[in-house]
Amino acid sequence: MEPRPDLRPPSLNADEKTTLLTFLDYLRESVLAKAAGVAEPAVRTAGVPSGTSLLQLLKHLTAVELNWFVWAYTGADRERWEDEAAVSADDTASGLADAYREAIAQANEVALACTDLDRPGARSLRETPPPSMRWVLVHMIEETARHAGHADILREQIDGSIGR
Repeated sequence: MEPRPDLRPPSLNADEKTTLLTFLDYLRESVLAKAAGVAEPAVRTAGVPSGTSLLQLLKHLTAVELNWFVWAYTGADRERWEDEAAVSADDTASGLADAYREAIAQANEVALACTDLDRPGARSLRETPPPSMRWVLVHMIEETARHAGHADILREQIDGSIGR
């Protein structure tokens, strides 16, 4: 995923899938931008009592992307990714950012291959029937936007940086 040079929200007027993916990519870029350039140990330091850090957000969002698009939607024959895994001493900002970018690329490949947004996936991460690709995309926009807001607050606490 190449960062867009224009940091404003997308103003694209396109088909539904393109519009949803464009907004999702915009939010993904926002999370990556908030984690970029933050030195150790601040990037891994929890900014709230729940333990959320910028690295934790990257690790969580990586697993969520892979779980919804690859594991649930395609039905990949593998175990689910651990979306609440703790950040380890071996985890680095660049490594987790690269893993997130790779998960995004895999997720986008699945979404782009889908020819019918109403078609349900192979299984669900919840106690519900498998959701449609439309639902997965909208859910991931909601999930990523919520965590982009968390990243905004964490980054402002670290160095006062505000905005996208």
